[in-house]
Amino acid sequence: MVIEAQSVRTKIYAHPFTDEHEMFRRSVRAFIDKAITPHVDEWEDAEIWDAHGVLRKMGDLGFLGLSYPSEYGGAEADIWFTVVLMEELGRIPCGGVPMGISVHTDMCTPALAKYGSHELRERYLAPAIRGEMVGAIGVTEPNAGSDVASIITRAEPDGDDYVINGSKMYITNGVQADWVCLLARTEPGTGYKGMSLILVPTETPGFIVHKKLKKLGNHSSDTAVLTFEDCRVPRSNLIGVEGMGFYMQMEQFQRERLVAAILGVSGMEQAVRKTIQYCQERVTFGKPLIANQWIQFKLGELLTEIEALRHLSYHTAALLEEDETSLHVTKLASMCKLKVGRLMREVADTCLQFYGGMGYMEETPISRYFRDARLTSIGGGADEVMLGIIAKLENFNPR
Repeated sequence: MVIEAQSVRTKIYAHPFTDEHEMFRRSVRAFIDKAITPHVDEWEDAEIWDAHGVLRKMGDLGFLGLSYPSEYGGAEADIWFTVVLMEELGRIPCGGVPMGISVHTDMCTPALAKYGSHELRERYLAPAIRGEMVGAIGVTEPNAGSDVASIITRAEPDGDDYVINGSKMYITNGVQADWVCLLARTEPGTGYKGMSLILVPTETPGFIVHKKLKKLGNHSSDTAVLTFEDCRVPRSNLIGVEGMGFYMQMEQFQRERLVAAILGVSGMEQAVRKTIQYCQERVTFGKPLIANQWIQFKLGELLTEIEALRHLSYHTAALLEEDETSLHVTKLASMCKLKVGRLMREVADTCLQFYGGMGYMEETPISRYFRDARLTSIGGGADEVMLGIIAKLENFNPR
């Protein structure tokens, strides 16, 4: 075990990116600069992004399904291509669009790609990789957020079908999704047992986009309350084994939390670099703001924290590729998620403070970042849940 751990560490710290990865990075960056960034303000004002248009273009360029089987259009690439994609998405000057894309690529599709039947993957995963279908993940409910074991949405077996009743809340891509990877109870009871993952096409009678939600930030991300009223789907839409949905969703969460950290690191670095530039140009009391040693030290400290989190994320990515079911990976992914949420809040608050009154103005990018950054400590598992996971896996209880 020591030898294996050492080999993984060597792989990480000996620079994980090859020329091929960097070529991919340049392609993604060029696409973002041309097809996404110029439209961000428009999508923010409209409070919805062009999910089908963007994902179709990304599919045409081979940017989707990076780690998925080639049989369904995936690239079967190593995890560093996903890391590169997320680092570049994190440079987009808003939080909503990267969130919508990453939900599609790495939050609603992993279980389908790994555990779905051949027929299910052909019908839904392959079009998602081509960008022809938009996916969403349906876990959170009005009375069950980070406490996933408390969900009550039911999928009752009825012959060859499931009949679904319940509600899901705060669903990213919920307005535009063509299908939802739904976590629901297929057996009576409470707790984590008896849950299943079921793929629900949104064209199914009884599926209702109940409400599009208005949010503090991430305005370009369409977030919805979804309702299921006697929504009937074939039992063949079950992903994996009935009753194992909770465990499969926990696997998906590890990738989601790592992706959140990678996106966050890239976004934080952009925010700090733009703040440095502003402080170099802004003159107060006869000298640039950046001439203040305390500002230099604080920005230097933030860049140090960001760089440290970047390499923790790289380390976690390498271990996740080795074994995504490892409890050690679960702990590290939780640490990444905890740290990125808290650090984003500090970066946003500090950078806005250095902008002064200008930072409080709507037209200044840091004001948008300040709003968007706040979600990371809540979505995908709140800080307190991450701390609970870490404490449990560290076995802090008295002996």
